[in-house]
This record gives sequence, structure tokens and C-alpha cells, in this order.
Amino acid sequence: MAFGKAKKPGEMPAAPRANAGEASMSIIGPGMRIVGDLVTDGTVRVEGEIRGTIRATKAVVVGREGLVEGDIFTQDAVIGGRIRGSVVAESRLELQATCDIEGVVHARAQHLHLEEGARFNGQVQMLDGDAVRALPAGSGENSTHAGMFSTAM
Repeated sequence: MAFGKAKKPGEMPAAPRANAGEASMSIIGPGMRIVGDLVTDGTVRVEGEIRGTIRATKAVVVGREGLVEGDIFTQDAVIGGRIRGSVVAESRLELQATCDIEGVVHARAQHLHLEEGARFNGQVQMLDGDAVRALPAGSGENSTHAGMFSTAM
């Protein structure tokens, strides 16, 4: 072989590796189901199903047909599918018109984007610096946005 040592018969070629500075993208395709936790230093795109916790250092994208039954912990999240669990987005969270969430959402108020048509049933907690500040149920003038609520915009 011109570019490396010769392979033994039946041996699979080594998968290319990302450099330390490059972010990786993991894709859970349609029809694929993972039962268990998923941890990555890069980004995860879910078009199939995950039943477990997702921890992605960079981002999590749940496509229109994606389903996550478990918690998501990430820097940025774009949700277009179904979530049954908590979503913690330390930087940016986008809930698309096709999303359907049942659970607790933790996000920064200035980086929370909710599209018209998004379905959400649960509790919102705003991240403020390193602390999480829960919106009190039924308090203040904007009590429709506090505590437990259900919305279909």
C-alpha cells in the first residue's frame, strides 16, 4: 500500500481521527435507536431515538423526527423533535415550531428562542451566571410565564 502499512485480509481500515482543535459531529440517523447514555466533546444530531442522557460539550440538535427520552446537557441546543426530560442549554436554546417537550428547560433568557407553534409542557428555569433561578409559580404580574405551564403557540 502506498500510504501506510499493508492490511491483513479482512482487516477494516482505521477511522479518520479529528484533530484536537476540530469539533466532531455524531449523527443518530432515522431508524437508529440508542438505549444508554451518549457523551461527546462535539455535536450530536438526533434524527432517530435516544433513551438515556445526552452530554455534548458543543451542541445538540434534535431533528423533526428525533426523540429523546432522557436529559440533555449542552452548550447550545436546537430542538425540532420530541423531548421527554430536562434540557439544560448553558448558552443558546432554540425551540422550533415542530418541537414537543415535556419536562424542565434550563436556559438563559437572552438566548432562548421559541418559535410560534412550539409545544412545551413543563417548567422553565432561567440560568443566571452560574446559578439557576427558578421562576416562582403564580407570583408577580407575569404569572402566566412562571412555574408550571403548558403552551402550544
